[in-house]
Amino acid sequence: MKKPAPLAIVLVALVLFAAGVGIFAAIGAGGSSSPGPVVATAATLVPPSAGRLRRDFFGMVSEDAFAHPGPYRTATLNQLARLGVGIVRQTFDWATIETKPGRYDLTAYDSFVGDLAVRHMTVLPVLLDPPKFLSSAPATGAQPGTYPPRNYADLGTFASVLVRRYGPNGSFWQEHPEIPKVPIHAWQIWNEPSLPAYWPSGPDPAQYAQLLKATAAPIRKLDPDAEIVTAGIPQSRLGIPFDTFVEGMYRAGARADFDTLAIHPYASDAEGVTAAVEDARRIMNLHGDHSARIWVTELGWADAGPGSSFTVGARGQARRISSALSMLVALRYQARLRGIVYFGWRDGAPYAPTFRDFWGLHTGLVNLDGRGKPALRAFADTVARLRRQG
Repeated sequence: MKKPAPLAIVLVALVLFAAGVGIFAAIGAGGSSSPGPVVATAATLVPPSAGRLRRDFFGMVSEDAFAHPGPYRTATLNQLARLGVGIVRQTFDWATIETKPGRYDLTAYDSFVGDLAVRHMTVLPVLLDPPKFLSSAPATGAQPGTYPPRNYADLGTFASVLVRRYGPNGSFWQEHPEIPKVPIHAWQIWNEPSLPAYWPSGPDPAQYAQLLKATAAPIRKLDPDAEIVTAGIPQSRLGIPFDTFVEGMYRAGARADFDTLAIHPYASDAEGVTAAVEDARRIMNLHGDHSARIWVTELGWADAGPGSSFTVGARGQARRISSALSMLVALRYQARLRGIVYFGWRDGAPYAPTFRDFWGLHTGLVNLDGRGKPALRAFADTVARLRRQG
């Protein structure tokens, strides 16, 4: 990686909406209420183009921004852009897009991709969740979770539809010349297939490798420069261990079918995160895969909620975010680190079917009421410093 000369960075204060008291939500699409106000503390912010780090090095998960088009999304994406976020990781829900065989409704995704592009931001699509008529889920006795498609090639067909719409020669850009062209180049294939929740028939690295192969080939045919990103593989005791799963992928011949290995290195502290990245690099190098990159596509800690190794209090959350971002950036050349996506922007509420609270609902930089946590300042200040330093 080349090291250009340092760039001057202009630190700007967070633009506060609604008479200077915060970024406020409005009514979302269809008349439903969008989340409440985001009240952020003042922090030093920089545009994502500053410094030597690539524009999309820092990313965010913000399902709330996708779910609430209009004023809330506008305010949220404006703030993410000013925080130095260049990419938003978003599930492209196959089941809601392909409503009938061969019929695709991309209206909601057109809006989201366009709203990001006008800010010169992009999206990392996660291709997930086949419609029932293509799912491998049994008609009776299905386990909870997201089953892969019956025919793995069907995910490749779905991916082709998306590349033709949002890729470099995508029809979306042709139909909207008024929007800056920021085509999607990186595509993430599935999510956490080492866990039963995302492979209820039983996680199997060889089967995931087949799904990856069946999806990568059609994408590369349409965009030879596309970046194929694996599903995020977590460090978790709930499914197949990380090392075992990644080793299994390589043994199954997956090396030729991805450019970037995505990992979800949740750990009790920043040192655990960097150790996980180093472990991933070690496995890749042992298989002679020195060129493939690593992308941390989920990372986070909870400030509240049920006790867990990842529930660390407000100050602990802020400290760990700052430390982890700093340590990962310092490691980026050695590890060939592609980027970091924080999970996530805003806390979540318990959801169906259990409506059970858990630590993952409390990892936001802002809480459910929209008020910024100490983690928001930590993220903003750390990203500004890292971009300034390059």
